[in-house]
Amino acid sequence: MKVVVLYRPNSEHGRAIEDFIRDYKNRHEEGRLDIENIDSREGSAMASLYDIMNYPAILALRDDGSILKTWEGDELPLMDEVAYYTFNQG
Repeated sequence: MKVVVLYRPNSEHGRAIEDFIRDYKNRHEEGRLDIENIDSREGSAMASLYDIMNYPAILALRDDGSILKTWEGDELPLMDEVAYYTFNQG
């Protein structure tokens, strides 16, 4: 299972999501987040594949790539909720 963060670094939400990522890593050292810039080839392809229309977006994905949970837009999830998907297998 993995958790992917899709966002645009130089945007109105860039600072908030970067603070979230930094605080998450400080609080949950072992929980891994994959960070993708929505303007990169990989980030754009992922947004298209999972039909993500609002940014930032956080996706919890199974090992086969199917979606377990998504959060989109300015309302960020609780860090412990995201941590559940980085530590548990589903």
